[in-house]
Amino acid sequence: MIDKRIGQRIKECRERIGLTQEQFSEKTGLSVNYISTVERGGSFPRCERLITILNGLQVSADAIFCDVIDHAVEYKENELSRRLSALPAEEQNRILQMLDLMIKQAENNK
Repeated sequence: MIDKRIGQRIKECRERIGLTQEQFSEKTGLSVNYISTVERGGSFPRCERLITILNGLQVSADAIFCDVIDHAVEYKENELSRRLSALPAEEQNRILQMLDLMIKQAENNK
């Protein structure tokens, strides 16, 4: 399961920078087949290849491991903030109101 989540994050990061698997292959020197296998969760890259992937994606390890490491909250907060700020102001306010309500409910459930 972990390999699939990490593979999915790699794919999302690659797509976010607008690269196809073929383009990413050219950029990193890794084969398209290998990239596809990693993104599907069929294989987990060894350290050297993982570093190549991270450098090719221009992201830190947090971007890839945030779904599987319990203490990656700061990265998740930054990612949500980035995504929220990209939305129109009206949508931002609507989401912030919902988030505020959810936090208040969680505080009351302590």
